[in-house]
Amino acid sequence: MIQAVDHIGIAVRDLEASIALYRSIFQPSDIHREQVEAQGVDIASFELNGVRIELTAPLNADSPIAKFLEKRGEGIHHVAFRTDTIGADLQRLADNNVRLINTEPQLGAHDMLIAFLHPSSTGGVLMELCSEKS
Repeated sequence: MIQAVDHIGIAVRDLEASIALYRSIFQPSDIHREQVEAQGVDIASFELNGVRIELTAPLNADSPIAKFLEKRGEGIHHVAFRTDTIGADLQRLADNNVRLINTEPQLGAHDMLIAFLHPSSTGGVLMELCSEKS
């Protein structure tokens, strides 16, 4: 069941400059750094009252984030929702004609299982479902 907003993904070109900017604005006590090779991303994230802010930069020119930046520039990339039933949620959404980018959960940052919903089915918003690995 989809439970809450987990994080907001923000596409950035220069991760180090973005970290400095977000540090000056929000003054997080800790910033988590991680690369997810399978997704082609370099991530820096921090918590803000229970919602993670995830700064996401491309690792290579072929990554989905690189293509997003080329087409739309920096800014909000996706909103992620926490679920404890990611497989069942994907099936339910597919049964209700929601277009899925990922029909099966993939390994994402923070050792989470993730799957994206296509913005053509979600009012123009790229949505991500994420779940703890079982």
